[in-house]
Parts: sequence; structure tokens; C-alpha cells
Amino acid sequence: MANNMNILLVGVGGQGTILASKILTYAALSQGYAVKMSEIHGMAQRGGSVVTQVRLGEHIDSPVIDEGEADMIVAFEQLEAYRWAHYLKGGGVLIVNTQKIVPLPVLIGLAVYPDNIIHRLREKVSRVVEVDGLRLAAEAGNARATNVVLVGILARFMDFPQEVWQEALKARIPEKLLELNKKAFTLGYDYPGVVAI
Repeated sequence: MANNMNILLVGVGGQGTILASKILTYAALSQGYAVKMSEIHGMAQRGGSVVTQVRLGEHIDSPVIDEGEADMIVAFEQLEAYRWAHYLKGGGVLIVNTQKIVPLPVLIGLAVYPDNIIHRLREKVSRVVEVDGLRLAAEAGNARATNVVLVGILARFMDFPQEVWQEALKARIPEKLLELNKKAFTLGYDYPGVVAI
């Protein structure tokens, strides 16, 4: 991993974007990195966008990631991936959950949910990791663990030891849900076809 890394996590209210960011932040801090995190909520409780910016490195001044500066984007929903893809730097990695959550303007007929989002993303982004995180989370025991599945995939692109991630899960997940989330993390981490280069 490079000395500095900028990671954008984007999703919709209720998907666990912030919890995923806190797991990542805990893991990075435990490895001695300076970490800055900022959150943006857009009517999150009503299904609006939730964006978390995590910057880590030897020395980080600002928590803000500018357009074209994200090394990685973890998108919890297809449309959010599309909305934020321009923040990815050339050669960056876009992890996109295939789930679709139709926003309010589409529901009331003021907008249209775009077709073929992942195909369009592949035309713009050289490294797209597409995953049905919802299915994997359900396999782990609860569809709400999709966020931890995506953290597992993210972990493949970082050089933190496995035990660091396990400790981060233990620190951030309630004990009664820990085993389920450990399984969700492992299903993400072991997801076939992920090449961390």
C-alpha cells in the first residue's frame, strides 16, 4: 500500500456506510497510520446519500478528498457508484455492490434510474470489482451485513494482517452480531476474482 491512501465510501442511509468507515479507521489507526475521516449525510434517514471520506498515511492535514484523488471507492449501491466515480484517480479501484436502491425522485416520477450503470462504469474505470454483497451477507446470516462484506473486499487491497481486521470488527460490532459479521467479512475477503495488484 502507498504511504498515503484516500478511500471514499458511498451509499444510502441505512446501509452501514459509517460503520464500515469506522472499521477501516480502527484498522488503520492500529497499524500506526494517521487517519482523518469526514462524513456527509444527505437526508440519510430518508434514503439519501451517505458519503464518508477516509484518508490515511504518515501525516494527514485534511479529511477532504478532492475529485480525481480517491485511490479507492467502495460503493454500497450502483447509483452512488455512478454519482461519485469522478472522484477516483486514474488506476484507482471501484468496488461496487450490485444492489439498487431507488431514490425518492425516481419513486415519485421526477427522475429515471439510469440503465446499465455497471457497464457504463466499466467504460470509464479500468478497475471495477462488481459484487452481489447482499447475497453474500444473506449467506452469512443477515442481509444487513452487506457493509462488512464490502469491507472484506476492501481489505484485499490493503496490506493489514488479517488479525487487524478481526480486532477492528471486535471493537466496532456488538458481541451478539460478531460471529455473523466475521463470516460476512470472510465471504468478502475470499470473493473469487478479486485481484489485489
